[in-house]
Amino acid sequence: MHFKKMLQTKPEASAFLMLMAMTFVFSLLSPTFLTLGNFQIVLQPIPEIALVAIGVTILMISGEFDLSVGSVFALSPMVMVLLMAAGFPLPVSMIGGLVVAALVGLANAFITIRLGIPSFIATLGMLFMARSMTVVISDGFPPPFPRDLDLWWIVGKVDLLRVSVFWLLGIGILLGIWLRKFDFGSWIFATGGSQESARNMGINVNLVKTTTFMLCSMLAGFAGMIQVFRIKAIVPSMGTGYELTAIAATVIGGAALAGGVGSVIGAVIGALLLAFIENIIILTRVDANWFRFAVGAIIVIAVTINKMTRDVAARAKYKEVEDD
Repeated sequence: MHFKKMLQTKPEASAFLMLMAMTFVFSLLSPTFLTLGNFQIVLQPIPEIALVAIGVTILMISGEFDLSVGSVFALSPMVMVLLMAAGFPLPVSMIGGLVVAALVGLANAFITIRLGIPSFIATLGMLFMARSMTVVISDGFPPPFPRDLDLWWIVGKVDLLRVSVFWLLGIGILLGIWLRKFDFGSWIFATGGSQESARNMGINVNLVKTTTFMLCSMLAGFAGMIQVFRIKAIVPSMGTGYELTAIAATVIGGAALAGGVGSVIGAVIGALLLAFIENIIILTRVDANWFRFAVGAIIVIAVTINKMTRDVAARAKYKEVEDD
């Protein structure tokens, strides 16, 4: 009974069970899968995609989408590198890049809320605009990344882990607490669950959505900066396709497309699942074209399990009301 209740109340529980099951299966498929060296490789890009997925998850909980995160993933660090090339110090350049990301999120919120355009369409348009701006401001030839920077504080290594993993953990814990323990987090869930009910409760729905749009873009921008720091290069095409990868991780992690359901830990688990699938395909030398098939199958399985558990919970609640 306790296990059944956990599945019904924790949207990330089914994703965690899939992660454990796949870890076991993949360890049988490849003897090198559970080695420390392999996990070090798998975890390198995890902070980048997981941070994007966390932002998309929080926005999706509020009932909206953002398809522009992949473009912001490139635009924000491009602004940062151009500012550094112009002579600005790293902290100022990072702030400049994050401000640009926040402005993109604000523009998405304005188009969605004030103009009444569905966020799917609004952010689809922003996807192309932000990507175009990335190419235009770099003139097609981005400046070389400075090689004399001390970046240990963000991409250095502590034993087998990069410092960026600890950034992910810190940001994830803070946002998880914010969602679950603070009033604004409750407002996000209420807004995604029912905008009309949220308004009747006195919640400023527009403020909630604007905040989540801006947070989503800023996390995407910061994730892009981490990748630039890691590979020490900036290209306008980086982050291409990340919007769909982030949405996949979000859905696998238990977030509901209709809003009102989701968690930070679920987004991280979803990102890990995708990384594990890609890794085992490489280790077993399976045709890489099967990766997207596997991701699609996991999405369908995750959504099916989540829907079934929510339906069971709804029937149980209805039965309790009937009995009373």
